[in-house]
Amino acid sequence: MILLGIETSGKTASAAVCNQDGIISQTSVLANRTHSQIIMPIVKDVLRNAGLTLDALDGFTVSVGPGSYTGLRIGIAAVKAFGYALEKKCAGISTLESLAYNLAGVTGYIRPVMKARGELAYTALFESDGKKILRISNDEIRPLTDIAEETAALDGSVMINGDGAELFAEYAEVLTAPPQLRLQLASSLCYACFAKGDAAFAEPCCLNADYMEATKAEKELAQ
Repeated sequence: MILLGIETSGKTASAAVCNQDGIISQTSVLANRTHSQIIMPIVKDVLRNAGLTLDALDGFTVSVGPGSYTGLRIGIAAVKAFGYALEKKCAGISTLESLAYNLAGVTGYIRPVMKARGELAYTALFESDGKKILRISNDEIRPLTDIAEETAALDGSVMINGDGAELFAEYAEVLTAPPQLRLQLASSLCYACFAKGDAAFAEPCCLNADYMEATKAEKELAQ
């Protein structure tokens, strides 16, 4: 199976073409422009480098959150468009789960931490035996102090990644992932998807963002 992964949930815009055996092509850019301006050129770039067309792909996967509200919508819209146009199934993957797959070779606990607002962060806990990753907790938004307390109580090594890793390291003594594995990667989306198998895929209409918080528009309507 050959997948195209699109990652637009954070500052990094990333696209990758992967199969179960390895990364065929990947481009990641720390975006100074909006994802809507750069993600399609990146997709074209990875397809050209892979020597493939969209028709040759077996499916698509995208980060569905948590993350930037606008960024998530851009990535999901792109994958929905591909899925509808080519009549192929799509998979939505948690941003935090995808980050855990950056560290799939680690043995021990993996704690992705993404900045939310103030002293809050998005997080989840995973455990890896160096080959397979097991989800321990659901995605949630919590105070950094609470996350640190829970993490300190774990029996075993813990590695942190995500854009909140350095901030979190101020609250707890943990191992921090190296810079090249700290932020979102489209290839990790693909491998999280491969691990889930056919159950990960659905029709394009089923793709929805999981913001985990009310959007600005929703907050304004509630006032």
